[in-house]
Amino acid sequence: MSADIARVFIGYDSKEVVAYHVLAQSIIEHSTMPVTLSPLVLPHLEKTFTRERNALQSTEFSFSRFLVPYLSNYEGWSLFMDCDMLMRADIAELWALRDETKAVMCVKHDYQPKVETKFLGQVQTKYEKKNWSSVLLFNNTRCRALTPDFVNTATGLQLHQFKWLDDDSQIGALPAAWNWLVNEYERDESAKNVHFTDGGPYFDEYRDDDYAEEWFAMRERVLYVQQREPKA
Repeated sequence: MSADIARVFIGYDSKEVVAYHVLAQSIIEHSTMPVTLSPLVLPHLEKTFTRERNALQSTEFSFSRFLVPYLSNYEGWSLFMDCDMLMRADIAELWALRDETKAVMCVKHDYQPKVETKFLGQVQTKYEKKNWSSVLLFNNTRCRALTPDFVNTATGLQLHQFKWLDDDSQIGALPAAWNWLVNEYERDESAKNVHFTDGGPYFDEYRDDDYAEEWFAMRERVLYVQQREPKA
């Protein structure tokens, strides 16, 4: 695929269907370059992704995200994003940050979650490099260790802590603005992509969170149906 087309994979969860569509629309509306958008839907991957669901995984795409290099034929670059996000800037700016000397690029968060539970009462797990893998720019040819067999059998920490790389020097850093953690970081109007990591505005208890009003405005754009002129 041409480097002039941003190849984007978005985690898809059956409990957060609206989140996928709102994020996709926000990417489309702000982008100044062509993009391809692919949802990681588990039934679509059943011949490739065979691992059983872990009790600790909070979303259906917790581990399938690591199939992105394989699904990209280990060619070019691909971007993975969790679905509980809202793009507020041009994805072309993010795409321009690709560093060919790195295998993968992400925001290197250094924080401890403020809450003990996430949406739908799920436990907020704490581990090193937490949320690093929620936005990933994959340099696919350098990620050949992420075979379907490895993704299906590796532990969660092996995957999310990048143990499939020789060392952390292969992880490039993205500015925090591209994965701004709502409720963990103070509201910042310069945030380019906000992440409702504890639970999106589509859950009642998070409707008043920072940036929720922007999320609902984008949802209205998704739901909008142009009224047809009545026939004469």
